[in-house]
Amino acid sequence: MNQLIRPSRRQFLNTASLATISLLLAKRTGYAAPKPRRVSPSDKLNIAGVGTGGKGAGDISETSVGNNVVALCDVDDTTLAGSLKKYPGAKTYNDWRRLLEQKDIDAVTVSTPDHMHAPVAMAAMQLGKHVYVQKPMAHTIREARLLTAAAKQYGIVSQMGNQNHSGPGYRMVAKAIQSGVIGKVKEAHAWSNRPIWPQGHTRPQGSDPVPKDLHWDLWLGVAPERPYVGARSDDPKKKGRGPYHTFAWRGYLDFGVGALGDMGCHIIDPVFWSLGFKAPVRVWSEGPATNGETFPEWQIIRYEFPATQFTAGPTVKMTWHDGGKLPPRELVPLPDDQKTPTNGCLLIGEKGTLLCEHGKSPVLLGAAAGRELEKVEGDNHYQQWANACKGQGAATGHFDYSGPLTETVLLGTVAVRFPNQKLDWDSAKLKFTNFADANQFVHKKYRAGWEAKGLV
Repeated sequence: MNQLIRPSRRQFLNTASLATISLLLAKRTGYAAPKPRRVSPSDKLNIAGVGTGGKGAGDISETSVGNNVVALCDVDDTTLAGSLKKYPGAKTYNDWRRLLEQKDIDAVTVSTPDHMHAPVAMAAMQLGKHVYVQKPMAHTIREARLLTAAAKQYGIVSQMGNQNHSGPGYRMVAKAIQSGVIGKVKEAHAWSNRPIWPQGHTRPQGSDPVPKDLHWDLWLGVAPERPYVGARSDDPKKKGRGPYHTFAWRGYLDFGVGALGDMGCHIIDPVFWSLGFKAPVRVWSEGPATNGETFPEWQIIRYEFPATQFTAGPTVKMTWHDGGKLPPRELVPLPDDQKTPTNGCLLIGEKGTLLCEHGKSPVLLGAAAGRELEKVEGDNHYQQWANACKGQGAATGHFDYSGPLTETVLLGTVAVRFPNQKLDWDSAKLKFTNFADANQFVHKKYRAGWEAKGLV
């Protein structure tokens, strides 16, 4: 299914830039990372989990099947205590930097808020640890590029947590498109019903005492310092942890990447994969702007990519919609009594249309309606990574693939700051070439004392 695509000059330059960044990483770190411990398929991998609640609990549970959980880290003592009940032999930490000092760790799952993905993953890789990093794998475009280069430099097995990449549905999409089932693709759309958390609001005012079981400074990590805020009396849900230390952190610019970051690495994935994309050349937003604190309530982000062997025309456009926005109904040739799925992607080809609802199998519509798609077997994304760490098989969501995908997603989070401004992107140079103001958001400044080695 993975067809060979002759690299364009732009793609060659992008690869060259990764090599350059790898050399810079080696100079900055000043040492060769320890090689990962050789673990045979019959042995057990020693896994550590950074972030043990919510998605983190699932990541540890899934990757540890047949392996050992030797260390757990969470900034919330209550969450950490609950995790220890499931893995009573593990050592526990509040500070991930102390966890990484533990000598018997082979691999690390990173399931923190988005802003801490890159610092934790980079530090783990520098110590020769394999990493499974939740999506998006980074908070900034440059972080994603640096993590991709570091995975190569340190010789570790990497995987991003967009588990549907290994499932049968998205594999079917890639096979169908690359087999020419709907002909060359003219345009594509991807969309989500997220955000399902508050966005478009300003910073909560005031401050509250930090709960005794929460290590607030560690939760902030590399993000700018701000006071802890608990639940407010006017909060109808009265979440005890307040607006940050809950799922709602996704909407804040300092901590998350909004609906696009939450679901884009999932739903854009089959489009990016099946069309052989590497990097867009242009991106722009047609929705409201961010207010400087949180992402807006909805977004429409348009990307323009160079042509590939699977697309029609000199360039091809992909549009992202969220916050209840959907592709125009006339582009989705479903029967009148069927609604457009709330999360999904659409590829419009010369010979028909392919629709894939998130988490389900794709269907053919329009001129291709009625045709059966070839079934493709799926794989367990978590165990695939754990097995690859032991030299058995390969991880398909590795950073060589997930890095460029994440960079594409994160370009949209820059565009939303400048509505209706088309931003021309030079991927090889990690630079917007026509609008200098946007370049300040390619990377970010880390909080004093939290400068991350290899990322600054």
